[in-house]
Amino acid sequence: MALIAGMLVATGESSLAGDFIRIREDDQATRLQTAYFGYEKDGVRVDLIGAIHIADKRYYEFLNKSFEGYDALLFEMVGGEKLGGGEKEPEPEQEPAENKLAALLTVYETMEKSLGLSGQGAVIDYTAENFVHADLTMKEFDALQKERGESLLGFMIQSALTAERPAREPNSINLMRGMLGGKPELVKMELMHSMADADKQLDSLDGENVIIGDRNARCIEVLNREIAAGKKKLGIFYGAAHFPDMERRLMEKGFTRVSQKWATAWRVAKQ
Repeated sequence: MALIAGMLVATGESSLAGDFIRIREDDQATRLQTAYFGYEKDGVRVDLIGAIHIADKRYYEFLNKSFEGYDALLFEMVGGEKLGGGEKEPEPEQEPAENKLAALLTVYETMEKSLGLSGQGAVIDYTAENFVHADLTMKEFDALQKERGESLLGFMIQSALTAERPAREPNSINLMRGMLGGKPELVKMELMHSMADADKQLDSLDGENVIIGDRNARCIEVLNREIAAGKKKLGIFYGAAHFPDMERRLMEKGFTRVSQKWATAWRVAKQ
C-alpha cells in the first residue's frame, strides 16, 4: 500500500479530453506521467490506467501491486489472447512475420538498454489470475487492417498530418551530447516531450479505424461481459492514446469521472 500511495498523485485540475498523458516539472525533476482516472455507475467502478511501453521499473512494480485490487484487469495486447487468467506466456509464434508490431518492439528494446529503462512486457505480470485479454487477436487485427486499407505506418503519418500542432522534435545536439557523453538522463529529457506529444497526436484519429476505434470497441465488449458476470471493480490497462475515445464510450454508457490521479512513468532528476 505504501508503494501505491507514494506513486499516485491526486489533482484537482480539470482535464480536457486528450489529457491522459502529461509532463510535470519542479525544482527536483521532470516527470512523464500517465493517467489513473476513475469512473463510476450503479456501484461499478472502472479505472482507466495509462500504459507506456518503456518506463522506470518502479512504475511497473507499482502497477503490478495496484492491479491486485481489481476483480478484473482488462489489458491491451494484439495477439495476447493466450495471456491472462493465470495462463503462462505462450511460445513465440512460428511465423514471426505475422507480428506487424515487431519493428516497434525492436525500437523499444534498444531504448530500454541505452536509457536504463524497463519494458512493459518484461515487468508486468500478464499471467495474473484477474488479467483479462480485451483486444483483437492478430488474425482479427490483420483482417480489419486489410478491410480498411490501413497500415501502422500510414496511421502514424495520418495522425501527424491531422494533429492540431506538431510533436516536439528532440534537440539533435542534446541527443548527441547525451549519447556520446554517456548521459542517458539528457537523452530521456529530450525524448520525454516527444513521446507525450506523439500520444496526444493520436487523439484526432479515434473512431472508425483499427488502431484506436476497433480495439476500443472490443475492450468495451469485454468490459460489458465482465460487468454482466458480476464484477464491480475493473481496470482498463491501455495506451493513453486510446483514452479520449474510451472515456467517451464509458460516458455514453452512463459512467461519470469521479477521480483523477497520475502515475509517474519517467522521472529525470534536474542536473
